[in-house]
Amino acid sequence: MVASNEQTSFKMSIKCGIVGLPNVGKSTLFNALTSQKIDAENFPFCTIEPNIARVNIPDERLNKLSQINKPEKTIPSFMEFVDIAGLVKGAHSGEGLGNKFLSHIRETQCFAHVIRCFEDPNIIHVEGKISPIEDIETIETELILSDLEMVEKKLERLSKQLRSGDKSIEAECKFLEKIYRNLSDSRPAKLVDINNEEQEFMKTLQLVTAKPFVYIANLHENEAKNIFVDELEEHAKKVDSSVIRVYAKAEGELVDLEEEEKQEYLALLGQDEPALDTIIKKGYEMLNLFSYFTAGPKEVRAWAVRNGSTAPEAAGKIHTDFQKGFIKAEIISYADYIECGGENAAKEKGKLRVEGKDYIVKDGDIIHFKFNV
Repeated sequence: MVASNEQTSFKMSIKCGIVGLPNVGKSTLFNALTSQKIDAENFPFCTIEPNIARVNIPDERLNKLSQINKPEKTIPSFMEFVDIAGLVKGAHSGEGLGNKFLSHIRETQCFAHVIRCFEDPNIIHVEGKISPIEDIETIETELILSDLEMVEKKLERLSKQLRSGDKSIEAECKFLEKIYRNLSDSRPAKLVDINNEEQEFMKTLQLVTAKPFVYIANLHENEAKNIFVDELEEHAKKVDSSVIRVYAKAEGELVDLEEEEKQEYLALLGQDEPALDTIIKKGYEMLNLFSYFTAGPKEVRAWAVRNGSTAPEAAGKIHTDFQKGFIKAEIISYADYIECGGENAAKEKGKLRVEGKDYIVKDGDIIHFKFNV
């Protein structure tokens, strides 16, 4: 099977789409998450072209490393949030802004599916009633139908090449037939049981229903109990997902508050942290990511890598030359670095390790790469 090129695109950016029906609060949530003032009007298709914002990933460890090193620059990892046009029934065949929606969501690595879980007669619902499960079914049916169409077209192309006797083409066809059968039974691609080789091929297909996602329950802050969320959480278990509760309108008011006022407001909402932090952490979890650091007087920086990355692969996040010419990695664990108060003291206490090409990078490692090109 063909190897995936996903790692190359991942080096460029981490994109999380914000999707859902029109008027469920996507743009309001986007404004709250990114402190941007985009249109969030009360009519369908307010968002046509996707709004994109680069958001720094909060990590208290980065702040502590900066306090020790006092660098000229401190650079966090980042995630791009993409506010995508609302989807409607028939989107897979071009209804509404369906084709644009589906092309934009295929370019993301994961997505947050915003579900309206509040009653408000002043805000139009595109289907005329509040029903989170029916909303989900509308979106997920369209995504499955879109993937089904893509798989069908690829199968048609590959079937014409089967006469060549190429075993790899035969294997790809069998795999696509398995995916097609599952999609035909309304089963998203992410739930199909596949082996490691098939997993690599799956990445090249860019199927929307293969992407990890989380449900965002958009609530009104004055609702102590919400039956819609209970329904949503039960459904999430069936599709290997989870639910994050968000008060999108209230979150937007956090932007202009001082830190102490912000914490007081969050406490009133029953939250320990802003929704942005929760969603980013979930995005990291969904994409199997963690951060390592480089630290010195010029720059302290966080780098996002996937779990299981080797030292050369982690070095490649900085520059491809670092990976190609990798010699060794000098590593201090975050706990040792903080306890010793910096690199020099860590070295004196024997806490610096030298690792080779087979070393699997750990969350929080502070690394200095040695390379030659």
